[in-house]
Amino acid sequence: MNQIVDQQGFEYAAERLNDDALNRIFRHARTHNGWLDRPVPHALIEEAVNLAKMGPTAVNVSPFRIVFVETAEAKARLKPALSPGNVDKTMAAPVTAIVGNDLAFYDHMPRLFPHMDVRPMFAGSEEIAAHTAAQSGTLQLAYLILALRAVGLDTGPMGGFDRDKVDAEFFAGTRIRSNLLVNIGYGDHTKLFPRSPRFAFHEIATFA
Repeated sequence: MNQIVDQQGFEYAAERLNDDALNRIFRHARTHNGWLDRPVPHALIEEAVNLAKMGPTAVNVSPFRIVFVETAEAKARLKPALSPGNVDKTMAAPVTAIVGNDLAFYDHMPRLFPHMDVRPMFAGSEEIAAHTAAQSGTLQLAYLILALRAVGLDTGPMGGFDRDKVDAEFFAGTRIRSNLLVNIGYGDHTKLFPRSPRFAFHEIATFA
């Protein structure tokens, strides 16, 4: 077994994940709409965020910001912004992550990318900053979904909500703008739809 030692001195095996791990994260993982009445430990959520934050973003901009909605009071604040088809499953989910992007991420660049001064590149153009936040923030959201699956949780990402209402309620006074919602918990597999088809490799990709 080959071992790799990273810059922090951590060792890990230089080999592929086993099929159990790949099944959990990709092949058998599903988007859930029904949830078991089972609480989600905060420690698992924190672990998932700490995994997700390690994924690459453009010059380490790291723009995603998250509010984990779990109390009845917070759910009541979120409910008016939900599309009708997303209300019941969101109210039933133990946790709903409001995943947003910080459009002023560049203020943190001296800390996050100390190798060179990249702040002016983003601070000087709202268009470039917004594009970068959307691109890298969506990458981080995808990492989060995979990380939540990796620690044993199920997810239900969704886009059916009024972003202006959510931002006014949960991100007021900030430059954070909501991207997607992700319901989190232990999925009720009896309420799953049959898995939808996927494209074959040759329909997706070519080699050049």
